[in-house]
Amino acid sequence: MGRAPAPGAATPPLLIACALGIEQLALRSGDRSGAPGPVTVLRTGMGPERARAAVSRALGERHRWDAAVIASGFCAGLAPGMHPGDLVVADETRGPDGTTVCTGAELLVKALVRVVPGRSVHVGPLSGSDHVVRGPERAALRGTGAIAVDMESAATLRTARAAGAFGEGPGARPVAAVRVVVDAPEHELVRIGTVRGGISAFRVLRAVLPAFYEWHRSLLLPRR
Repeated sequence: MGRAPAPGAATPPLLIACALGIEQLALRSGDRSGAPGPVTVLRTGMGPERARAAVSRALGERHRWDAAVIASGFCAGLAPGMHPGDLVVADETRGPDGTTVCTGAELLVKALVRVVPGRSVHVGPLSGSDHVVRGPERAALRGTGAIAVDMESAATLRTARAAGAFGEGPGARPVAAVRVVVDAPEHELVRIGTVRGGISAFRVLRAVLPAFYEWHRSLLLPRR
């Protein structure tokens, strides 16, 4: 899955990208122990354009070519039966620029089940949008097979891969997307500001960091 650092080389960093201040607060206030290398929680701002610009700038100015990238924060669940506080692990993200296959989704699922016991973890395609999705548009996205939607993950991962040294081929930059459902079919948001009332989702997002570190650590193991 990953490539071990050369002897004496610094451990590749982990960049966690999120859009909102409340998401950054949750991720920064979680358990920071156990990280195998440097960790940065980057607030990109809302929307795909801001995500592209912020991630491109961060990877170009402050991180090495081999930094792993996770898009995280809140999302809208598309599948019936989803509830606020459920976790979504993308096996791929879908946006207007194409599809990005995620790295190590199964490992992330197993790690999340351990660190956030009792929470449902859904795995599948994560769709990108440039606005909050409601009503019929939500049903249409569900019809494509997507299980959740947010505004930044697809742009974040696409940008991260494009900025890597090896593109989509062997040795491509490791990327993943893990989101917490705050808006579900039976629990639609009235406005984006009501995310601040999602206490359950905030607590779950705050708890996920050890799973991110386990995923990151696995990337550093030599290939067999």
